Formats: sequence, C-alpha cells, structure tokens
Amino acid sequence: MYAVIKTGGKQYRVAAGEKLKVEQIPADVGAELTLDQVLMVGEGESVKIGAPLVSGASVKVTVLAQGRHDKIKIFKMRRRKHYQKHQGHRQNYTELRIDAINA
Repeated sequence: MYAVIKTGGKQYRVAAGEKLKVEQIPADVGAELTLDQVLMVGEGESVKIGAPLVSGASVKVTVLAQGRHDKIKIFKMRRRKHYQKHQGHRQNYTELRIDAINA
C-alpha cells in the first residue's frame, strides 16, 4: 500500500516502513504525528484519488531527527561591473519514518 501526501508545499509518494526527509515540522524527536493531507491512496490495482484530499485517509509517522541539509553556495556576479556576491544556505529538515497508512 502506498499514498501520496502533501507537506511543506511538496508532494511525496510514501509506503509503510520508508524514511523521508521533509521541510521542517515543529515536533520533538520521537513524537508520533498524523498527516491528514493525503492526495491519493493505492493498493495494487485499486486507487483512490481525492478531490483534492481523500476523505478519512491519514498517514501515521514518527519523527526520527531534526537537522540541516548540506550547505549550498550562491554566487552572483555582473561581469565588468566589479560586483560579486557570495552567499550560503542550509535548509532545515525533519526526518520521518512512515509507520502506517490508514485509508
């Protein structure tokens, strides 16, 4: 069984037992959460598609870690104008383990 969930403005295809890094969710490590924005649930040939959400469907997850991704470097330059700008960014994330999909 799998589901397509929406969190942090992005959509993810998940199945039970998977680990997933999503945009940061304010929760403690070890906390159990219920994600109720389920867009689609599928099992074999049967598929339920929501309009926009599947009613009554939810995904139970456990927070494994809170962290930050690797740094990305942003470099902007205008040639011949003596302009250079260096910048870095590290995005926060929450690592989740998918425990169960309820449809």
